[in-house]
Amino acid sequence: MKFREDVMCALLPRRAAWKGHIQDPASQRLTWNKSPKSVLVIKKIRDASLLQPFKELCMYLMEENNMIVYVEKKVLEDPAIVSDENFGPVKKKFCTFREDYDDISNQIDFIICLGGDGTLLYASSLFQGSVPPVMAFHLGSLGFLTPFNFENFQSQVTQVIEGNAAIILRSRLKVRVVKELRGKKVAIHNGLSENGVPAPGLDTEVGKQAMQYQVLNEVVIDRGPSSYLSNVDVFLDGHLITTVQGDGVIVSTPTGSTAYAAAAGASMIHPNVPAIMITPICPHSLSFRPIVVPAGVELKIMLSPEARNTAWVSFDGRKRQEIRHGDSISITTSCYPLPSICVRDPVSDWFESLAQCLHWNVRKKQAHFTEEEEEEGEEEEG
Repeated sequence: MKFREDVMCALLPRRAAWKGHIQDPASQRLTWNKSPKSVLVIKKIRDASLLQPFKELCMYLMEENNMIVYVEKKVLEDPAIVSDENFGPVKKKFCTFREDYDDISNQIDFIICLGGDGTLLYASSLFQGSVPPVMAFHLGSLGFLTPFNFENFQSQVTQVIEGNAAIILRSRLKVRVVKELRGKKVAIHNGLSENGVPAPGLDTEVGKQAMQYQVLNEVVIDRGPSSYLSNVDVFLDGHLITTVQGDGVIVSTPTGSTAYAAAAGASMIHPNVPAIMITPICPHSLSFRPIVVPAGVELKIMLSPEARNTAWVSFDGRKRQEIRHGDSISITTSCYPLPSICVRDPVSDWFESLAQCLHWNVRKKQAHFTEEEEEEGEEEEG
């Protein structure tokens, strides 16, 4: 039960805080300690089709619910919004922030995403600690992680504000990257590192620098632009379990099992299952199958001593960087999951996404025998 206790540490009251009651994972409910007052609206950038839904949602939140609405500053710099005189009075009421510069983690009660799955991943990256509940509207292309339709957004948002909603706790990965200093300076903005968490201290004696990330989908280690095989060692709780020789390896959460890992041949795991997946990318081996390990383990990935080239790592498709000899990537399950608000319940929503987005097990049904065919079959058996 250690994993469940770790998950609960992220659900302790904070902000206008909500409480998570965990008995049966399929019946988790959203409960507010007090009415939410602030909401972060995340909109897919450079998508003109989202401007009208964005305006309607923000006006509803401000005028009908008297809420404080936070948006990223660059969202309001869209020419279509700047030139809209009717939206001008509403625009002045926004609270704005800049990614990697401003920390809003303690000011948000819940999050609304407008777009595709990428908006949910982006929301996750903004919160390196506890994450507010996220309500994601399907206004993008795939929409596996965005279950809400926008047509009747008013009633759905009202239900969330009133606490009448189911949630699913999507586990995240805590990733620590340790690099040897090689004479390069690290860009720091207002005391924040590139991912928005407090800049780590540098151990000048050892000559290493550490960076930390919270990852919702997957950590991908690949060979980058090199034509050579990726050659990395994978350790589990300090023990070498395998060396990956191929295009790379994916370490994913159950949420990420339906993303890159699924394309690489892994099984799809329900987000309520406490696990970490290890999936090779085009391994040069006939026997390297994807595996699932318990959520409580610690993985460590390093370049093999025999590696002919460096490797590259990315976190939910962001912050891509090079990994050299002597660098390491440590991965554990974070105690800060992402609470995703459900349309119905965690099980129904997941299978609905499998069917609608991935067309899981879609096949033309086999026709039944006619009476004549059945009689012929019986005669042949006789």
